[in-house]
Amino acid sequence: MSVDKLLAKHPSLTHSENVKVVSHTQRQEGDWIRHTLMIEGVDVPFVFKRGKPYQSLKGARVNLTYYPVSETVAGMAFEQMKVVRIKRA
Repeated sequence: MSVDKLLAKHPSLTHSENVKVVSHTQRQEGDWIRHTLMIEGVDVPFVFKRGKPYQSLKGARVNLTYYPVSETVAGMAFEQMKVVRIKRA
């Protein structure tokens, strides 16, 4: 599905192009690998899950489609962006 169709179908989605990844971590979470990206100029982490490890994206430029979510840890709410689609720019 193209980005334009995704954005039209789901108004809460945001698409960013050619953003620089400054940090990329991967950790096992059950059967999934949880990926956390930090983007240059943004203080909120971008997260997504995959079944397999991914090559490091640190320093790479990527296109992201995402939406905001809140995760509660130890009774505190943390804002993050849930990545729906990621692709190298």
